[in-house]
Amino acid sequence: MINVAILGYGVVGSGVAEVLDKNSERIARNAGREIILKRILDVRDFPGSPYESLFIKDFDLIANDPEIQVVVETIGGTDVAFEFTSRCLEAGKSVVTSNKELVAARGHELLRLAGLKGVNYLFEASVGGGIPIIRPVAQCMAANKINEIYGIINGTTNYILTEMGTKGAEFSAALSDAQKKGYAEADPATDIKGLDACRKLCILSSLAFGRHIYPEQVPTEGIENVTADDMRFAASLGCKIKLLGRVRDVGGKAAAYVAPHLVGKDNLLANVDGVMNGIVVRGNAVGDVMFYGAGAGKMPTASAVAADVVDAVKHIHLRKLLSWEEGGEDAATDPSLLESSWYIRTDVTGEKATREFGEVIFADWADGGQTAFKTAVMNEKKVRELIGRGVPALSLFRVLGDY
Repeated sequence: MINVAILGYGVVGSGVAEVLDKNSERIARNAGREIILKRILDVRDFPGSPYESLFIKDFDLIANDPEIQVVVETIGGTDVAFEFTSRCLEAGKSVVTSNKELVAARGHELLRLAGLKGVNYLFEASVGGGIPIIRPVAQCMAANKINEIYGIINGTTNYILTEMGTKGAEFSAALSDAQKKGYAEADPATDIKGLDACRKLCILSSLAFGRHIYPEQVPTEGIENVTADDMRFAASLGCKIKLLGRVRDVGGKAAAYVAPHLVGKDNLLANVDGVMNGIVVRGNAVGDVMFYGAGAGKMPTASAVAADVVDAVKHIHLRKLLSWEEGGEDAATDPSLLESSWYIRTDVTGEKATREFGEVIFADWADGGQTAFKTAVMNEKKVRELIGRGVPALSLFRVLGDY
């Protein structure tokens, strides 16, 4: 029998408790022993909860309890969560988390501490919700050199862009709809500005390239400037607009960024709509492998956390080979040097655009004196140089696959 504690009884924490309870027999069979939820830490009271007798407010009752061997951290953030995680690892307890912000910012430190203490720090649920992605990259593709990872890794922005593309809605209306349906927070900044996607991409990049890639090393652009006009122009170019997190190998360094892209309708990612996520991993032996599914939500995320609990119990006296080295300026390189085609929406004439950019592909749809086109392959420095010659970009997005 193994005792487990949960830190934080929010959406994910409550889902984990429910999964551990509802699927207890199957979980015990897969883990090889019974798993008992002993404590739940939260500053709030939950009268009437089926787990009411398990709630405590004193973290020390968990940290100092030798019978608790696995701790689930679903507090979020990087302050209290880091302190509590560190103390649990120091006390010889394995920690499982869905906290992408903490893993992206301080994952190397916590993985190193776990290694020193002979326990495990597991975070499958930090990327892609219920989609298995951490284990496949770390284990199933261990014989591959990872050349590139890219994909839709934020369900909120994908829902908004899907609504804009299918219904012709402007950004503000699509965001309001997402909030009403519970897909977007009252303060949606973390999602719509690309910060959530950035953190997830940092985790995948660190795992794939073996050194910690920090959020400040990943240029990040959100979707606030995408318009209904852009959607219509993109459609006439045979594309959809998706917010992608993307990292490529450039001389052994990670070139990572988050930004809106035009994605051709024949690309599998173009059909990843609504709140779903889709992630492509390109290995030098296996080629492209795509992971698709629910990237967020209470039960999908709780499912991934509970699976990590099972893994931690199965490896209660063993170390999982899941880690990366310390990061630094030399771990990453400038993604603006990557080449691709570019989508430009402008209010100058097609003749002027052609004169500055040379041969381009124009969108068929036009409105209000605006036009849009797709450029030849070039890097960001070059495209901005050409824009500076008198073709102001009302929108400027990369085109996926044209490089």
